[in-house]
Amino acid sequence: MHTVLPPDSAPDGAPDASEAPGDPTGTDQCYAVFLRGVNVGGINIKMADLRRALAQLPFRSFATLLASGNIACRTALGAGEIKSTVERCLRDTFGYDAWVVVLSTGRLTDLIDACPYPADSAEQHSYITLGSDPAILAELYTLAEQLDDVTQTRLGPEATAWLAPVGGTLDSPFSKLSAKSRYKSSTTTRNLRTLIKVRDALARL
Repeated sequence: MHTVLPPDSAPDGAPDASEAPGDPTGTDQCYAVFLRGVNVGGINIKMADLRRALAQLPFRSFATLLASGNIACRTALGAGEIKSTVERCLRDTFGYDAWVVVLSTGRLTDLIDACPYPADSAEQHSYITLGSDPAILAELYTLAEQLDDVTQTRLGPEATAWLAPVGGTLDSPFSKLSAKSRYKSSTTTRNLRTLIKVRDALARL
């Protein structure tokens, strides 16, 4: 199954929140920032420490959600600026090779709505792999199509949805493929339920 939505025209969540004075010019927008590899593989970051680091960035308000590293923020920065600013902050503060994926509220909502799989199921988990490099994500999708027992849907240039059996995520063919080092710097995966929580947090900013 292959469904492609057009990308954003923009360049390039109970949550714990912080807020600065409002934007008098009305130019602020809300974005979701997804950190790759946090609290797995030896990269351990406490959310309290993450919030302290983010408080130094030019965000009008922000919220962190769950230990997997999810940020909802309101800022005048564009998506590309957010990506470079957050990555630099993480590298300088926590000393690891940090990579993030940034989506606007509208684009995140579009991807959630396009996902054909249920957010809750007793048999399967629904995941969405997000990517900052469309070519790399397209390659991942193509390779996964050649594997047995892979159910996936391309949601857009920056997202692929896929299924894994409950209790078998790490052993699933797609999970093993996407864990390869080639995809480390440009992709990150979230449960569909997590994306919904981030979307709802953005609406509260």
